[in-house]
Amino acid sequence: MAYAIIEASGTQLRVEPGRFYDINRLALDEDASITIDKVLLVNDGTETSIGQPLVDGASVSGTVVRHMRGKKVIVYKMKPKKKTRKKRGHRQELTRLMIDSISVGGKTITADDAASEAE
Repeated sequence: MAYAIIEASGTQLRVEPGRFYDINRLALDEDASITIDKVLLVNDGTETSIGQPLVDGASVSGTVVRHMRGKKVIVYKMKPKKKTRKKRGHRQELTRLMIDSISVGGKTITADDAASEAE
């Protein structure tokens, strides 16, 4: 099973071709393509490439599926015996990203390649 660990929008994710992931909002339109060059690790099924800190010549390409908002988180602060209470809600702005392929060293791994290796 081929996968990569990338850094996108301030977080590190383990991504596989053909799957979608929710990351912090990207300033892109829906159905736009994106190439992420901050690849920390790539496993193509046979060998693993670890970057120091990034893997040279590796990239992950994906497509923005849609923009959405995450689940509501309630932040409640209270000081006992002081009648001080503060209730705030927060919903994170997210982007759903579909990973199309992982490229490393001139070799491209797509969802079809990963599915055929698994069988």
